[in-house]
Amino acid sequence: MLNRTEAPLIKDAIEFSLSLKPYQLYELDNGVKVYAIDAGSQDVLQMEMVFYAGNSYEEANAVAAATNHLLKNGTVSRSAFELNEAFEYYGAYCTRACYNETAVVSLHTLSKYLHELLPVIKEMITDAVFPENELSIYKQNSKQKLSVNLQKCDFVANRLIDAYLYGEAHPYGQYLRAEDYDALTADQLKAHFNRHYLNGSCVIFVAGKLPDNLAEQLNTQFGSLNLQPTNGKPPTNNMAAATEKKHRIQNDPNGVQGAIRLATHFPNRHHPDFTKMMVLNTVFGGYFGSRLMSNIREEKGYTYGIHSYVQNHLQDSALMISTEAGKDVCEAAITEIYKEMQLLREELIDEEELLLVRNYLIGIILGDLDGPFHIIGRWKNIILNNLDESYFYNSIETIKTISAEELKALANKYFVPENFYELVVI
Repeated sequence: MLNRTEAPLIKDAIEFSLSLKPYQLYELDNGVKVYAIDAGSQDVLQMEMVFYAGNSYEEANAVAAATNHLLKNGTVSRSAFELNEAFEYYGAYCTRACYNETAVVSLHTLSKYLHELLPVIKEMITDAVFPENELSIYKQNSKQKLSVNLQKCDFVANRLIDAYLYGEAHPYGQYLRAEDYDALTADQLKAHFNRHYLNGSCVIFVAGKLPDNLAEQLNTQFGSLNLQPTNGKPPTNNMAAATEKKHRIQNDPNGVQGAIRLATHFPNRHHPDFTKMMVLNTVFGGYFGSRLMSNIREEKGYTYGIHSYVQNHLQDSALMISTEAGKDVCEAAITEIYKEMQLLREELIDEEELLLVRNYLIGIILGDLDGPFHIIGRWKNIILNNLDESYFYNSIETIKTISAEELKALANKYFVPENFYELVVI
């Protein structure tokens, strides 16, 4: 019988043994791979078709994002309204998203309606027509949204810091102007669609309570298309980083707040320091109890929030510190950021703080293993970065075992103030 006079034992998250549920792998007749996680108690599923059709593959600015968005805005046989109605009738929804290398078409639906909706998805990726009126609306809405965002110092800072790091010609550094939208034509979108959707590279991720004939359904709809399996190697782009590293931009003469961005180049996930930096970065600015939050928010009151992170790019990457503060304390906030870097370079992190961070990071992973959609998200990140399951288990081992001495050495390697780009936009 449970003795309620005694408190239960508390078990640290790092004491748990974590495992990543393996996927089922199918291959369609055209070689396209399907990664599937069959799990969950609810009769729902998520399917993501990932095309290598992102910004890195476009021949003119804004083409990739516009093409991806307008897939759902008209086909040979259906209007934008009819396409939306097809999904809504079954209580499903279809979204699109465009990134630096990839572009995604996602479907969320009750499992029993998958056979009804797969033909609609197929129609979108084979018969999209990019009507002139829909393109005109997209251009108008995009320009209006851009005009509003350009009044915000944080939006401008995010654009500029990436341009300084990678160069405006690099997909990670390019940003859009109103004239880029004006220059879009339906012919450009059709050419991009033909090259990277009709005849492009694709990989499919499916998770949830899956029908027994999933592989057959997917092969019937997509196996005969002229799609190719991805080789996991996006095009290489040359960086042209800015030579000047300190920038102060006046965006709004009446602004009372400044957006602060500090950034430096950092290796991608294939580098042995990447997971180690996840631990050090969490101590530094990666969660609510971080050094930066304790100092700059709690003690100084300069900002409501500050955080640091490593960008999740497939190729080149960067370590970024981001916050907004009153314009009169921006320079003081930057000084404090460098002070926290210095402390990590000079002093060992005590075991109590390190244990807290270890438990926090393992807890995040535990949350990511809760449910089929989270699990396939983990696998998607691993697969698209051309890694394997050993990356997952090695990361856990690093989080559990990395020493304070190793973290101090890492801080001396990467927290070098003169290597950071500084940007303040007011």
